[in-house]
Amino acid sequence: MNLLFIVSTPEAGRVLIPLAAACRRKGTDWNCFFTNDGVRSLSNPQVVQAIRCARRSVVCEHSWSRYMGESDCPTELGSQTQNSIMVSEADRILSF
Repeated sequence: MNLLFIVSTPEAGRVLIPLAAACRRKGTDWNCFFTNDGVRSLSNPQVVQAIRCARRSVVCEHSWSRYMGESDCPTELGSQTQNSIMVSEADRILSF
């Protein structure tokens, strides 16, 4: 099963961290897309560590620029096009 987590709020890290750990334990493939002010959750080192086990992790470049300015992005910068591709490949989508 291929899961997609869509992170669109900064508080989502509280949910993403344990879900990522559960996926790692079960050997479940998952991807993650960060958008809107959910990109702020990447200021949490635990979130950054958690997404390292994702098959793919992408941040909306527009949202990153808007909410995080010129700071270095810890993962791949992309667009809503990548989000659409990831959605089309997912068996299940969780949005938070």
